[in-house]
Amino acid sequence: MNFRQQEPTHIMENVIYNHLRVLGYLVDVGIVESREMKDGKMSYSQREIDFIANKGSRKYYIQSAYSIPSEEKWEQELASLLKISDSFKKIVVVGGEIMPYTDDNGIYFTDLFDFLLKDEWL
Repeated sequence: MNFRQQEPTHIMENVIYNHLRVLGYLVDVGIVESREMKDGKMSYSQREIDFIANKGSRKYYIQSAYSIPSEEKWEQELASLLKISDSFKKIVVVGGEIMPYTDDNGIYFTDLFDFLLKDEWL
């Protein structure tokens, strides 16, 4: 269209969204709210969840991370998922190649191609 920026992060999010829709999921963006005590003061924060995919009784929380170059970015991507208190599956989709795995918090990590081509995450 020659007037929009074409950033890899946004393209990846669009690919994930379209894939979920093709699979029949209803897709929303989510917000997790939390209150924490810091330095004797109550702090309120909102963190975004990139996708909440719903289909019948199935629900997935999905974060899209084109790259995770630092520990700070890693913590930022996980912060919203760690604040969710229900037991639905939480997934982080990264742009680079990784071997799919589940961490100690039960969060499933996979790369974009495995997410699109395999059904392990279901």
